[in-house]
Amino acid sequence: MKNLSIDIETYSPVNLAKSGVYRYCDTPEFEILLFGYSADGGPVQVVDLTAGEQLPQEIHESLTDPTVTKWAFNAQFERVCLSHFLGLPTGTYLDPDSWRCTMVWAATLGLPLSLEGVGAVLRPEKQKLKEGKDLIRFFCTPGKAKDGSIIRHYPQCATGKWETFKAYNLRDVETEMAIQEKLSHYPVPESEWVNYHLDQRINDRGVLIDRTLVSQAIRCDTEFKRTHMEQAREVTGLENPNSPVQLKAWLSEQGVEAESLSKATVAELLKEADGEVEVALSLRQELAKSSVKKYTAMDMVACSDNRARGLIQFYGANRTGRYAGRLVQVQNLPQNHLPDLDTVRSLIRNGDFQAVEMLYESVPLVLSELIRTAFIPKPGCRFFVADFAAIEARVIAWIAGEHWRQEVFSSGGDIYCASASQMFGVPVEKHGVNGHLRQKGKIAELALGYGGSVGALKAMGALNYGLTEDELKPLVDSWRQANPHICRFWWDVDTAAKTCVKDYKTAETHGIRFIYRGGMMFIVLPSGRKLTYVKPKMGTNRFGSESVTYEGVGEQKKWLRLESYGPKFVENIVQATARDILAEAMLRLEAAGYRIVMHVHDEAVIEAPADASLEEIAAIMGQTPSWADGLLLRADGYVCDFYKKD
Repeated sequence: MKNLSIDIETYSPVNLAKSGVYRYCDTPEFEILLFGYSADGGPVQVVDLTAGEQLPQEIHESLTDPTVTKWAFNAQFERVCLSHFLGLPTGTYLDPDSWRCTMVWAATLGLPLSLEGVGAVLRPEKQKLKEGKDLIRFFCTPGKAKDGSIIRHYPQCATGKWETFKAYNLRDVETEMAIQEKLSHYPVPESEWVNYHLDQRINDRGVLIDRTLVSQAIRCDTEFKRTHMEQAREVTGLENPNSPVQLKAWLSEQGVEAESLSKATVAELLKEADGEVEVALSLRQELAKSSVKKYTAMDMVACSDNRARGLIQFYGANRTGRYAGRLVQVQNLPQNHLPDLDTVRSLIRNGDFQAVEMLYESVPLVLSELIRTAFIPKPGCRFFVADFAAIEARVIAWIAGEHWRQEVFSSGGDIYCASASQMFGVPVEKHGVNGHLRQKGKIAELALGYGGSVGALKAMGALNYGLTEDELKPLVDSWRQANPHICRFWWDVDTAAKTCVKDYKTAETHGIRFIYRGGMMFIVLPSGRKLTYVKPKMGTNRFGSESVTYEGVGEQKKWLRLESYGPKFVENIVQATARDILAEAMLRLEAAGYRIVMHVHDEAVIEAPADASLEEIAAIMGQTPSWADGLLLRADGYVCDFYKKD
């Protein structure tokens, strides 16, 4: 046997969507119900484990045989569940090297991250059965009796449904195999499977959660909400001062009319408020800041060994192949700015909530800033955090050939100061001569690199940083004049994409190739990896101009026809290239023996003994890939005893 296609149906009382597969399996009640499989493309067989059926010996042995390639859609689920089925302890999982994921394969071609979604796009002959969701809800999750008690539905509770469920399991294997057949002309490069296997090891490893801090933070938030709601009731006399309807009516009685109670509106009303109105609005403002969703997510995800696993989704952004956050969503953790983070962390951890309220202006903001610190290294280790400096700015300068930027990076200069200096024609130094212009340079850099204009500056918060409405358009013009090669890159890419789609032929610019093949446009990156745009054709964009359109996952995760143009393609190219640089850096770090426990954007978090070398880690990470000759990279880092932003 060379290939084994697998799909399993399982039961656990743990909520899979909220806790992830690692925690889902890490309970005595976890059970595999059905094991559907096909060996080397043969007829699909379903093993009913609930009926006492056993896996054939050959199939059982193949699960640990590195010479047999195991296929599944979202293979992480099957691999982790089967690890528990085989009796491996928490924290030990089947080696991912002999596993391949059809979902990842589909994602490399810009397709959805669900079996049903991929089936709807590719339309294989055998589609996923629609009854599946109801059957999974019935057999795979706890139910409720009429008296409200928790029950479980066993096969004998509904034999007809169970037979349909077995047919559903069988069809899933057939659908996955049909999808593989559809995708067979576009194989995943072996290098991407190597990246996937490392991703799985990082997810298997997980990161330790400080459960004491998490539980105390949740307690603190509960106490804060209780006392502040009591104060709000005393001030307003309302039964539920958190109700917008009740509070707006009360404000109206006080002579204050409020169309809404959004954060922005409350902040505006507070400027003129006094007395009881000021107190009531201030309490509402504080209660609106209060959120412990991340802490709750950590608590639900952590396994019995207190490590949170499965936090990273490989190829989560299928337009670029970038990694995405899952469960706790580590990609959008709040930043921390408190200078005495250690002190306030200890106060919360020890349950000294009164001291926190006395010493700090806002308890919710304190809890928000401590979220990162709930990730901790195991005893005897520290976190070594290394990240790329201005990676996207470096990549776009390298590809576009914006030489003055390359010189800034070569000399170790500050790109925001250099950009402001280039834009305004005067020297700019951080905290020095013309230092006030650095902020304008920073805002322009963050907002304008991918064709953004006045709207992008506003979205970046330019008006909140002292810029006036009248300054925005001149700022756009100044940035573009200072970066002529990047602007040319946008429109050269636009032309190449249009040529590729209109004429069904290969076009190239700045070392980036655009290939039309089999109803898809591929953009070949400097690394050799391809970005995929499904069913591209020429259309008219929202501004009435000619543009390339393609099918992809759009708003609300729906499959739509999307429009694009040069600067947007450039954004995809640059971010995808930055992703490839990170992927290679992580492979080098792992090869050098450094255990990555998670990564956030362009940052790797390593759990290592305290005597490990940060300088070596940064040097390994900052190496330029062989395919990126002339790209100037730099990696910086810091060491910490709990995760934080340096």
